[in-house]
Amino acid sequence: MAQQPIGVPVAPLGNGPFILDTAEQHKVRVSVVTQGLSHPWALAFLPDGSMLITERPGRIRIVRDGKLDPRPVSGVPAVRVIGNSGLMDVALHPKFAENKLVYFTYNKPGANKQIATVVARGRLENGALADVRDIFAADWLPEDANGYNARIVFDRAGMLYVSNGASNSDSAQDPKSHRGKIMRLRDDGTIPADNPFVGRAGYKPEIYSLGHRNTLGLILHPATGAVWNNENGPNGGDEINIILPGRNYGWPIASYGRTYEGPRVSEVPWREGVEQPLVFWVPSIAVAGMAVYTGDRFPAWKNNVFVGSMRMGEIPGTGHLERIVFNDKTEELRRESLLNEFHQRIREVRQGPDGLLYLLTDEDPGALLRIDPAP
Repeated sequence: MAQQPIGVPVAPLGNGPFILDTAEQHKVRVSVVTQGLSHPWALAFLPDGSMLITERPGRIRIVRDGKLDPRPVSGVPAVRVIGNSGLMDVALHPKFAENKLVYFTYNKPGANKQIATVVARGRLENGALADVRDIFAADWLPEDANGYNARIVFDRAGMLYVSNGASNSDSAQDPKSHRGKIMRLRDDGTIPADNPFVGRAGYKPEIYSLGHRNTLGLILHPATGAVWNNENGPNGGDEINIILPGRNYGWPIASYGRTYEGPRVSEVPWREGVEQPLVFWVPSIAVAGMAVYTGDRFPAWKNNVFVGSMRMGEIPGTGHLERIVFNDKTEELRRESLLNEFHQRIREVRQGPDGLLYLLTDEDPGALLRIDPAP
């Protein structure tokens, strides 16, 4: 008898809205804003309340007044779509209201079946990107290298942080490689003189931190201004970290995870000279997207951290949303799993300007979801 595939059956999402109970905020409503997306990856809110949403196959979409514009934003360059590669993150320049600059990350096709992780920017005008150009390109890799994902975020000084994945490669510890690093750039892609490795022999000067696996969440903490990331371990060892200049976050010499085949990644989960994670998961939940809730619509969730999950414990069909409660010393107190009923891969989570939470499901069709207090 043939073995049945591993995984939980995933039923169609439905049109909603859905009323769910939660541990501290209690009744909330989950509404489906739109389902007409293909593997949506990231979203950014425009000043007029509309949203930019990236789709991994290489499109940027606009949602206005809760409706998906059928026409993609033009001007996006050619994207290499293979496995989990493609078009990824999107962010607005801190002075977007003045310069209309949109930044995005994508996988660029190269010669001889190579691929590079790239940051590009363009000026958004009338539903089109103009003057698009690459401002940073990571190392060229073979297409089967994996781990070529990238998140971006601006800090309060206008510096741009860029992550680049390493998957199961040892190159996260190699200072001459972009893999498994977070880079820090000016808004034009040039290198700040105060980066921690500027002038140090054998180090790429754009590197800000190293020892990361696959960073699928990169945010600026709205209260402290610190850069936080979340990153996937393999089978266990997902992490949330506070990113500090020049620090080593351990992959793969120190990890709480195991390889997909079962053995431990490292003999020890921590060693001297490596930063401890703020939060870690065993088993893995395949973390993706992250937001710190600061609004007033959910008083019981104030200052909680929300993280998307794409699957739990290597079981397909177990994606959900995780909520983490910290004390005033940023020490973890509680965790809650939300939206388990939907079995959706949650790729992105953001707080909207209206104080509500918005999620993207990494499915095809994928959905834009909104969480608000139940009426």
